[in-house]
Amino acid sequence: MEAPTVLLAPALMSHSDVHDFPPVALSAEATPFTPLGTDSWRLGSPSDIEKQFSRCAAKLRDLRADSGQLREELNLLFDQLLSENYNKTYDPNINIRPEDVCTLLKHVSCLVPLSQEHLVIKLCQLVHHLLNQLKVIMDERTLNVLVNYTASALKVCSTWTHSDILLALSTIVYGNGPQCPQHLSDLLSKDGVLLLYSSPSQPNMELRRVALTCMANICLRIPGQPPLDDQYRSVSFRVFLQTLQSPKPPNTDELFFCIVIQAALKGLQCCLSGGKWKFVGEELGSVLAALKRIMFQGTPGVSVDWPAVLYPATLPQYEGLSASKPAETPKPPEPPKEAAVTGKTSGNKKRKPRGKGKKTGIEDGKGDDGEEDGEAVPALQKGEGGRGEGQSLSKPSGQSLYPSWKKNSSDSEFSDPEGSAQCKLRLYQGRVRQGALHCLLAVVKGVEKRTLYGYWSSFIPDSPIGRPPPLTLFTIILKDTSPKVRACALQVLSAMLDGSRQFLAVAEDTASPRTSYTPFSFSLATAVRELHRSLSLALLAETSPQTLTQVIKCLAYLVANAPYHRLRPGLLSPLWKQMRPYVRHRDVNVRVSVLTFYGALVTTQAPLPEVQLLLRLPEASSINSDSITPQESALSWRQRDGVPSPSRTPVKSSLRSSSAHSPHAPRTPCEEDRALPWLLQLCVSLVTQPREDQSDSEGAGTGGGAALEPSPVRLEALQVRDNGPCPYLVRGYFSLVQACLCEIWKVSARCLGETDPSIQLHGTKLLEELGTGIIQQYRAENKVPESSRVPMSQVVLFWSEVLSGPLNGALQSEQHPTLQTSACDTLSSILPQAFAQLPDKTQLMCITVLLGLTYSENYLVKTAAVRALGVYILFPCLREDVMFVADTANTILTALDDRSPNVRAKAAWSLGNLTDTLIVNMESVGVDFQEELSDMLLLKMLQAATRASADKDRVKSNAVRALGNLLHFLRQSQLTRSVFQCPLEDAVRALVKTIQSEATMKVRWNACYALGNAFRNPALPLDSAPWSCDAFSSLCHVVTSCKNFKVRIKSAAALAIPANRGCYGDSERFSCVWRSLATALENSEDTNDFLEYRYSASLRLTLSQALLHLLSVSQSQDMPALGESLNREEGRGIKDYLIKYLRAEEGGGGEGAEGEKDAVGDSFTPQQRVGGLQQTLIRLNEMKAEGERQGEEERGKEVVVDFLEDLLKTCEEL
Repeated sequence: MEAPTVLLAPALMSHSDVHDFPPVALSAEATPFTPLGTDSWRLGSPSDIEKQFSRCAAKLRDLRADSGQLREELNLLFDQLLSENYNKTYDPNINIRPEDVCTLLKHVSCLVPLSQEHLVIKLCQLVHHLLNQLKVIMDERTLNVLVNYTASALKVCSTWTHSDILLALSTIVYGNGPQCPQHLSDLLSKDGVLLLYSSPSQPNMELRRVALTCMANICLRIPGQPPLDDQYRSVSFRVFLQTLQSPKPPNTDELFFCIVIQAALKGLQCCLSGGKWKFVGEELGSVLAALKRIMFQGTPGVSVDWPAVLYPATLPQYEGLSASKPAETPKPPEPPKEAAVTGKTSGNKKRKPRGKGKKTGIEDGKGDDGEEDGEAVPALQKGEGGRGEGQSLSKPSGQSLYPSWKKNSSDSEFSDPEGSAQCKLRLYQGRVRQGALHCLLAVVKGVEKRTLYGYWSSFIPDSPIGRPPPLTLFTIILKDTSPKVRACALQVLSAMLDGSRQFLAVAEDTASPRTSYTPFSFSLATAVRELHRSLSLALLAETSPQTLTQVIKCLAYLVANAPYHRLRPGLLSPLWKQMRPYVRHRDVNVRVSVLTFYGALVTTQAPLPEVQLLLRLPEASSINSDSITPQESALSWRQRDGVPSPSRTPVKSSLRSSSAHSPHAPRTPCEEDRALPWLLQLCVSLVTQPREDQSDSEGAGTGGGAALEPSPVRLEALQVRDNGPCPYLVRGYFSLVQACLCEIWKVSARCLGETDPSIQLHGTKLLEELGTGIIQQYRAENKVPESSRVPMSQVVLFWSEVLSGPLNGALQSEQHPTLQTSACDTLSSILPQAFAQLPDKTQLMCITVLLGLTYSENYLVKTAAVRALGVYILFPCLREDVMFVADTANTILTALDDRSPNVRAKAAWSLGNLTDTLIVNMESVGVDFQEELSDMLLLKMLQAATRASADKDRVKSNAVRALGNLLHFLRQSQLTRSVFQCPLEDAVRALVKTIQSEATMKVRWNACYALGNAFRNPALPLDSAPWSCDAFSSLCHVVTSCKNFKVRIKSAAALAIPANRGCYGDSERFSCVWRSLATALENSEDTNDFLEYRYSASLRLTLSQALLHLLSVSQSQDMPALGESLNREEGRGIKDYLIKYLRAEEGGGGEGAEGEKDAVGDSFTPQQRVGGLQQTLIRLNEMKAEGERQGEEERGKEVVVDFLEDLLKTCEEL
């Protein structure tokens, strides 16, 4: 029989220490009881607590193990220390040093022998008390001493002491599991005390709970520390899972069992969150099955046979009704069929009713603990649990809009003590469900997305029509009584939806459904529609602001990942209208989440036709037809645009048809085009207009004037239009906002004129997005009609106002480098044609500011300024200005030596753009521009680009591009100068090294392109230079062996660029190039990567053209090698591919990479290709063999001529 746990009595206090409270008469008119402040009722000042600790610690340090009154002294001093409250929330001024606590605990652990079990318990309680309340981080020596002591106590002391010892041990090892591996082998071994006490066969629930808590704290990982060894994590994981899978022992109190389950859930969460976890076999399915069962712990009306393991499946795995007994709750009597059961708690008696009239259950009352709904007992009524619970979800009737936690009864079926016990049990069951959902969230975040997709059907419902729906997350979201549990379920759902775009992209229901079978794409589309419907119901019913925020965030994740372009229209319109009242919600977090939702809506697959129609709706139509939720009286807190507050507006149906949105008065098409989209109007008003109602506590102004919206709301309103990883309103729907550039500029100017740097930052980002939208319109490849573009005069006027306004202040804001960076990005988004029409002084101001900011000490500002100069160097009005080119080049060269890799990467990109400009000027202006540019500047650029080609890959990719352009640009007079000889060779060898390296494919692609670009310079001595052989060899190697087909394409194109036979060197090098191209053509379909196979047609096209180019420039000395090649088996293969090339049977599209348009051969028509082949045949017929190998050359020539004639004849016959 176990001995009772020793309970500590509080330290004795004298009568003078106790405060005298004045007597208060008990009456209805008496002033409500208000606790005194902490300064009024605690035992003493902070210094008294510290003095008490110091006094007791000094006495304990003076004690020795051989003292006569050791036991009595220890007992008294322990009691005095335990009686104090060291919690910082109680008194933030408590300042007890952690090292003093560690020294004290180490000393007293040497004073208390393990034979004195009562003192051992008090010492363990003191360890827990001090470490827990003072949040002490122990040094390694203290940790070892205390773990040794408690581990020894567990071996020596009686069983009745182990609960307190384990509690102290759990506090000691909290987050310190990896630091004490020598003890874990004993504690977590097969016969270890933790495994013994945490076993499901352990009858003592308190011991079991504390053992599980101790194991959880061992598995807990503090950020920055190494994870626990996998061996101990695996042991703990199995114990936690076994605990969750085991049933409640007979004769065990439900409340105690809930506490044990909570400890196991916390431990499982620590295991899953403590580092990468790899599930073995059916572990994942077992964990998910256990968590799904516990998600519904204590939910009335749920009595089903839960599966032990969940398996990946495309269809839901339905839980069967339990055959043992009808559905009932563990303790309360069965609820009535027509109404939910309500219970009255003592907390409810103390609460005053809010407002007049009878409670309807619409308001979400919270108990004193802040977790449970204070008005309703959780009740999944008959027909709501098990197979019947989905009926209320599947029918959008009036009753189904209110989940079970919304319904209550005016009569209680419990007495007050019973009701209080039931409320406590419901509280703990709610915490269990919350812990299960936290664990499920850890699983969702820790498991690979594609692995988790197979289990979606177990947690996310498809359409409930025609079959009994399973218990899913939406059962909790719509019917659980605790707002916190509902919020946790929404967080899990949001985590599952986040990043699911690739999986949901399969969904499609635009085609007519098949009758024979249901495709997976259609089933997934049905699930997406069910997600919309269920979350819409949750949005309608939820009144807890924190949970409501989670509902809206979950909708934002759904909208951001659902493939609406593959679904029937009509999903977004109801959400758009249903969400609008929440823009006026009293809670600032709700308002921010609504704006996040609208941002996701205008982001997804922009532009969507349905969203375009919604954006075009005038505000007046939406005001009169928007869905008004039952919470409207709590939502509305101000009036806008003269519209009466919805709190005084009759409640309208929340499921109104989407067709009811006609405006009051018809508008002409021109008026519709000029109308500002409602969402943009909302954003503008939130940013610029003051609040009309000051009832909101967040961000209330202190002055006499009207306060603006809180900063989070204003920032999110700006982000809806201009920020984020994907196109938002301005980017995705620019055609709708281009008519109101002036209004948007005023908003930006207002933002730039504010003192908050965050608001200023988003003002500059908005200008950048507007500039980018205008540039996109004027790009030729987008083919936007001139009538649909923003007029050039308006663009020039817009930028004139911007550059003469407060943007200049942002450019000079050195104390806010992020703002300066964004302002530089704004300058780089000016339309080149508009920049040319700006006044000269404005152009000069932009250039001067950017050149100056490249010398900023902040790397972000320097990076943005260098990038902007790289944009400006491409402007037609600036690229022919030799002085600007020279200034920009010197600035870029300086930035290339910066210590920041970000600066160097942008400098290399800008240098690539600058050298592109040199090539354009060489072709358009001619020699005059080349002669005006300094030779020494070109030399510095060549040397800097060569050094940068050895940098990181993101620097290297543009450095090699610049090298190719520079080698193309250099003139004969420069190449012959001795000062250029060594840098020229270094540059070519840098390109060769990059091609042959293991760099990223983009870098190697650019290097091949650069070497081909250099081959275009007729002044390069390709026939005699020592580096020429290496250049051709590297390209020949890559074209035959590189795994990436795009690199092969560019290397083949480079080998076909030299315009005359002399560039290829002697006949041996020429034959090497021919063999490499022929081998590459033969192996053009050999790849193990399906993604590369799509480029095979383009590769064959480029190789075929390269081979024909070699034939067109070949000379008599090349005939023997060519004839031998064409006379063998590979000649027949070459012939087949060349026939397809000449007849244009294979297209060259699909590369999709920058510069692929330069691939040779793709622009020739079949007639041009055949004509080129005929010219080659004529030239070869006229060619005469010369030299010692005349006979051999003639025979080779005959083979080549016969091959070409046969090729032409075959093409003509086909």
